[in-house]
Amino acid sequence: MQSNDARILRGAAIPSACAGLIGVIVGAAVAGAEGALGAGLGTVVVLAFFGAGLLALSRIGRRWPELLLGAGFLVYTTQILVMLLLLALLRDATFMDGRVFGFTVLGALLVWLAAQAWTSTRVKTLYVEPAEPQKAGRTEPRA
Repeated sequence: MQSNDARILRGAAIPSACAGLIGVIVGAAVAGAEGALGAGLGTVVVLAFFGAGLLALSRIGRRWPELLLGAGFLVYTTQILVMLLLLALLRDATFMDGRVFGFTVLGALLVWLAAQAWTSTRVKTLYVEPAEPQKAGRTEPRA
């Protein structure tokens, strides 16, 4: 992982984790232990899904930069679809409060997207690889 990708990951994960912590506190106050569990699980799901997506895009960008835009659309669409599927599966779960889970996922997801966009605009990403400096006294061979 390149240093700029790591900065973007940290810049998105830390605010999302803070939003999730707020969700856990509010969930515990509103729905007790089930609410805190739902908010905690929602935070972990957002951090895992979107962190894995950012790591995948980092690897794809390093190996196949010409595929980055299409891969970004595919990864983001897959994340949203899997998130919707997970929300549908856990909607009637009895071990946690589903409403707190859903609101925490939504809140942490929105914070992730905003923080990732903001951090991406602040990170200086090279789009041209700098050439290696030539050694002094070295000449090009003539044909």
